[in-house]
Amino acid sequence: MPLEADDQARVDEAIRESGADPTGSRVLVLNADDPQKLGPGTVICTMLNRTIGSGIFVTPAIVLRSTDSVGASLLLWALGCIIGMSALLIWLELGLSIPKFELPNRDENETVRDRGTSLQCVPRNGGEKNYLEYIYKLPKLRTTCIFGFIYITLANLAGNAIAFGLYVCRATGVEARGALVRGLAVVCLTAACLLHASWRKGGIVVNNALAIIKTLILVAIIVIGFAASAGASFGHGPVHGETVNPKTQDVTSNFNPHSSFGFASQDVASYADSLLFVTYTFSGYEQPFYVLSEVYRPKKYFAKATIAGQGLAVVLFMLVNISYMCAVSFDKRLDRDLDMATVFFRETFGNELAPRIMSGLIALSILGNVVVMTFTASKVKQEIAKEGILPFSLFFASSSTTPWARLRHRFSRSSNSTSRPEQSPSAALFLHWVFSMVMIAATSSTTTDIAYTVLVSLYSYAVVVLLGFFVSGGLLYLRYFSERHTWTATSGFKPWGGPTAAIIYTLVCGFLIFATYIPPPADSPFAKSATRVAWYIIPTAGLASMVAGIAYWWGFRFVYPRLFKEGKVLIVDREAVIVREHGEYMQALEVVDASWERKSGPKSSGIDEEMQRVEVISR
Repeated sequence: MPLEADDQARVDEAIRESGADPTGSRVLVLNADDPQKLGPGTVICTMLNRTIGSGIFVTPAIVLRSTDSVGASLLLWALGCIIGMSALLIWLELGLSIPKFELPNRDENETVRDRGTSLQCVPRNGGEKNYLEYIYKLPKLRTTCIFGFIYITLANLAGNAIAFGLYVCRATGVEARGALVRGLAVVCLTAACLLHASWRKGGIVVNNALAIIKTLILVAIIVIGFAASAGASFGHGPVHGETVNPKTQDVTSNFNPHSSFGFASQDVASYADSLLFVTYTFSGYEQPFYVLSEVYRPKKYFAKATIAGQGLAVVLFMLVNISYMCAVSFDKRLDRDLDMATVFFRETFGNELAPRIMSGLIALSILGNVVVMTFTASKVKQEIAKEGILPFSLFFASSSTTPWARLRHRFSRSSNSTSRPEQSPSAALFLHWVFSMVMIAATSSTTTDIAYTVLVSLYSYAVVVLLGFFVSGGLLYLRYFSERHTWTATSGFKPWGGPTAAIIYTLVCGFLIFATYIPPPADSPFAKSATRVAWYIIPTAGLASMVAGIAYWWGFRFVYPRLFKEGKVLIVDREAVIVREHGEYMQALEVVDASWERKSGPKSSGIDEEMQRVEVISR
């Protein structure tokens, strides 16, 4: 649908003015236009491609071993379903409500603009960055620096990429040497970055295809498990998941109500660590929010698509765990292999070929994880760069026409297309790649299985739990303190149960922040004897990343201007051109102007207002 004439004129004017800038302090960032927007199907695939990764194949065995109970492990997964849905409802309430801009009042089919103005939400890329900045406004740029430090350094899938290398080796029957596994991890991450940098649409097509394949893999596991439990043979005869009494060696069904809870662990630390892994497995709901301004008609379709995607993931994950228990016996065979899917296929098919095939499918699943996270995380890092807090901020905030779009334009027979060439945040993709390599290098002195555990646990604690706590707690603050009289009335999405989802997620994240400091017993899969990493290392490193973000803000606000900028002030002007598309206000482009300037006025010698942020909205 073409823009209205005055909207198109403002877009063209902004592009011309940005191109004529002689100072080099401005950068133009074009948003995806209508033909390039992400539809509801792609939104669902984006969620599923991130949610279905290594977690659903590896984590069930870890949870089962730590709880020593089929019933307790399934209850933890049921709790994970509730946590995952609660988190999505929080993100929907915030994502469809902020940021807010003063814009003309118009109905969906109205073209008259003389009905006054009101605050309206205009979707923006960035996810939690936008929510945290809106909730925790002061001091200036502190929230941005803390989030930016954590997200740029830790929000990558270096751990999953290492797991990709491990599973490729298992599938091919090659010895998983450290250098080979890390080399495959580098290839995986590099290929994903190059794909999105060179062909935006191609990356989206690959994302959708992998999401569909991974969903079918889970469906196949569910069908095979239930069929095997019902007596079907897959070449190895019928199999039934059984629990072995560790004292009497008596064998009962995994679903026997007496035995499934009879030997449950009483260890709080193992339950807390298991819940952390389960919570990480359900993460993926946030991915579409990172690219929200590129979604087609978000106010109409986005909530429905994300709820459908998360609902499908919840149902699949619960059924897959039950299917595992239909075929896998809880005995010492599980202790020798942390990969539940491999054990499942070995028990069901009775040969070594099936587990190798499954390893290849898991590697493909992890590849999908890396592909989608590379696409979405680069958008968030581009938004962080727009705030001017990074070295070479304007470079990392920029977008460029993809090589595919350039080739298509060069050889296309039709040159009268009104669609803008596709853009890619190539510089932000490079930034994402650099820190992924840093994380792989930082864990190179350890074995690959330890590197995977450390990187995944650190991501889970810092990005999923720590940031999630401040987002959900911040929503409660908005509801009952900061905007208690206006938030509910002006919210763009009203979740079921009101504040229930925010209360649940805040309590769970708060519990995990502190409970992970409880030392696990020596026989726990989370003990140092099993992981070769002390239990307090991960939570301490996660909290340290937040402290480092505060230190970065302090240095950037007070030290850097005095030492290197002669006491100048950073002026960031983000001029967003907002237009109407299909009856909804959307951001067509943004011009970012960042420069260091001397303060004017009688207080120019002070440092109380070292940072100024100005946002100008073109209407």
